[in-house]
Amino acid sequence: MNNQYLIPAQTICSHYDIEISFVDELNRMGLITIEIIEQNHFIHQDQITDLEKIIRLYNELNLNLEGIDVVFNLLKKERELKAEINALRNRLRLYEAD
Repeated sequence: MNNQYLIPAQTICSHYDIEISFVDELNRMGLITIEIIEQNHFIHQDQITDLEKIIRLYNELNLNLEGIDVVFNLLKKERELKAEINALRNRLRLYEAD
């Protein structure tokens, strides 16, 4: 990953008013990835959207981290199934055109 797109975890924690231990737990569960450079923790900017979703699920819906993990796994599976359906539709169009 390019270092210019990394945001210090402490900055993110301050901005979203969350504990660094919360971010560490998300990293441990594989929900986000923390980059460690010279003993400093960073989060890539591409993961900010997922982090915001996680924070909303945690704060507004009172889901625990295991529940959030389930939600993210289900959303991932949904995206995969939609991609598979689109691929199958495209293959079917090839046979329908004949």
